Amino acid sequence: MKRKNLKIISAVTLLILMIPLVAMWPLDKWDWGLSDFESAGAIIFGTGLALDWVVRQVDKKYRLLAVIGIILAFFLLWAEMAVGIFNSPIAGS
Repeated sequence: MKRKNLKIISAVTLLILMIPLVAMWPLDKWDWGLSDFESAGAIIFGTGLALDWVVRQVDKKYRLLAVIGIILAFFLLWAEMAVGIFNSPIAGS
């Protein structure tokens, strides 16, 4: 992987994580701890790495399907961790 891509993925991850960090100041109901930021950062960063790999390595005729699958997996994992749509052990409270 090129170092430039890794820096871009890291920067985008940090920018996305700044949204809840800034939102926590005026909103009392948004209460994230360090583990929440770590989990969200890992999921976002991992999704970025997976998308970068797919764009660079997967054959063009399967690329769109792979990108859609990765994005769908991201949203399903996020929803499960947030509200527990599947009632798994990683579900939020």
